[in-house]
Amino acid sequence: MPTNLQDAKALVIDGNPQSRSIIVGQLRDAGVGTIVQCPRVADARIKLEVGTFDVVVSEQYFEREDMTGQELLDDLRRNQLLPFYTVFVMVTSESSYSKVAEAAESALDAYLLKPHTAAGLVARIVQARERKAALKHIFVAIDAEQFDEAAQMCKEHFEKRKPYYLYAARIGAELMLRGGHLHEAEKLYEAVVEAKTLPWAKLGVARAQIEGGFPQRAVTTLESLIETEPGYTDAYDIMGRAQFELGNFQAALATFKRSTLLTPSSVNRLLKHGMMAWYAGERDEGIELLDRATRIGLDSKMFDAQALVLIAFARLDANEHKGLQRCREQMEHIRDRYPDNPRPMRLLEIIEAMLAIQEYQTAQALDEVRRLAKTIHLPTFDFESACNLLALMTRLAMRSIQLYEVDAAVDTMSQRFCTSRALTELLACAAVGRQDFINRVRNAHSQILKLTEEAMSLSLKGDPQAAVIKLLDDGEKTLNAKIIESAHLVLQRYQARIPDHKALLKKAQILRDRYRTTDIHAGLGEQAHTGRAAGGMSLPSGYKPPPKIEGLLASVNAVG
Repeated sequence: MPTNLQDAKALVIDGNPQSRSIIVGQLRDAGVGTIVQCPRVADARIKLEVGTFDVVVSEQYFEREDMTGQELLDDLRRNQLLPFYTVFVMVTSESSYSKVAEAAESALDAYLLKPHTAAGLVARIVQARERKAALKHIFVAIDAEQFDEAAQMCKEHFEKRKPYYLYAARIGAELMLRGGHLHEAEKLYEAVVEAKTLPWAKLGVARAQIEGGFPQRAVTTLESLIETEPGYTDAYDIMGRAQFELGNFQAALATFKRSTLLTPSSVNRLLKHGMMAWYAGERDEGIELLDRATRIGLDSKMFDAQALVLIAFARLDANEHKGLQRCREQMEHIRDRYPDNPRPMRLLEIIEAMLAIQEYQTAQALDEVRRLAKTIHLPTFDFESACNLLALMTRLAMRSIQLYEVDAAVDTMSQRFCTSRALTELLACAAVGRQDFINRVRNAHSQILKLTEEAMSLSLKGDPQAAVIKLLDDGEKTLNAKIIESAHLVLQRYQARIPDHKALLKKAQILRDRYRTTDIHAGLGEQAHTGRAAGGMSLPSGYKPPPKIEGLLASVNAVG
């Protein structure tokens, strides 16, 4: 990558006109071709969402604004809105070690202390561009969608200790993790820890442990990391996720709260904290946080529209007609922004049904709920849809509006989506106010466990083919991802002992593909279409992760 800046486009973010003018002058003297100025963080975020820049120079602190430059960078990288070639430079008077360390861990390209010289600023930019040039072959491979090859290039770069080898290792481990090569990713992260103890590497180990289905191991790893790095916010994000997957909702809530206290203007973290509070039973706290996230980030790509649905349920419960109408207007705004995305329309229909309930248009509300209930068996009906439909049914029942097929619908949804204790309790939270619905949800989970145990006992008795046949039969009836994935696991483990292996594997794979049963992990407030996972890296635009369902709960389709 050339260090010449004539063709570069820069964005300068600084609320102080004099300071901003100095930086612009320094960049102009260095030959930067195009310079865009922004006095406010919110305006800068919009520019970065819709356009690209070669260089971003941002102040750390802004008067009369809640968000810092650091939090802006964190949100941008989390949601993959900065391409790899963008150099991000933070300029600040903050010189404490903790802040410098935090900047280094957030993958900043440079951290400049005021007062700084023009030569110092330009040198940092040029150095960062040189590093990106040294790793260009890796990113060319990523752009060509040769992800496994790129990961191996990174591993080789690290092992040979070539220039910027730690940076290469971080990219490689991220590619391995996202590509499902969990053991390789964990080994590479551990090699980095051994070579030079870095918080992001230890956090990578925990991420690999969660993705591999070992959240308790991840908690142990994270406890050690947080003890030595209490200000490392990404660690709390991953810890909260691990606790959530273990079903420890109150512990997850406390962890997300610490994360929000560290970064109070992060839209993503406000969503996680608010949604966790809602599902953990702290609904007033949850709505306050979701309201704040909506005020800050409604127009941001980081916003999860499911937050508006939860706010709408709160408005319905409080009989706040204007508040519920406002939720509808905001959801219509999101629908109009993304006309090709069916999800906002699907969520808008839930809010429309709530308005019908509130306005005593009983027939309309019942018709909408019945229409939704007919879609429960469709592949597009996900966990988010189940939670929202169950919450609607609960509101109807609490108002003594009779829906005679409700019990069967609750049982069908529960049998499909109760794949773990955590997800069972999450679904049960949607039925708060109707203990009979909650009991049906929990009973369904017990039935799923019993079906799985019965089938696995056949395998233990020496007949894995009978186990697979039973699991696939039960999987077709319930559409439960735990059962379908269990069938696949037995097929993988006992291939040589299953005479009809090929035909059964084909049948299992059809079910896995149709119902997306490999979308294993829950993600509170994480947009699957944009996100850098906490502790992860922002990969270049050429990186296209495997398609996932969007939103708060939609990805929770499988084994917990």
